[in-house]
Amino acid sequence: MPIPSRHPSTPDGRYFVVRGRLWRLSNPGLAPEVRQYLVDGLMRARRQVGLALKAGDKDAERRARAAVDEAKHALGERGPVWWTDGAPDYNRKMAANTPYAAWYAALPDSGAA
Repeated sequence: MPIPSRHPSTPDGRYFVVRGRLWRLSNPGLAPEVRQYLVDGLMRARRQVGLALKAGDKDAERRARAAVDEAKHALGERGPVWWTDGAPDYNRKMAANTPYAAWYAALPDSGAA
């Protein structure tokens, strides 16, 4: 999934950064049609979360959030990492507190310079 340039991705293609926090990218090894199917399901589930919140339906919200989580796992954004070199996962960590700190600090808009 292409990430807008306002959200830089790490040189190894594992994460993108929003407000200094690393977020795991989808598994690049997924076939395009599989990836699109999963993204479509994720978007549907996110819409269902919003509808459930508006309706105040806690059961529907729980089901919708579970569907979001399932799609995120299938995309490789949560759960076991999709890379195979044994590198640890820094998902949701502040970039400045990871091995990506120097790379992040060198970005023009990182706020770390």
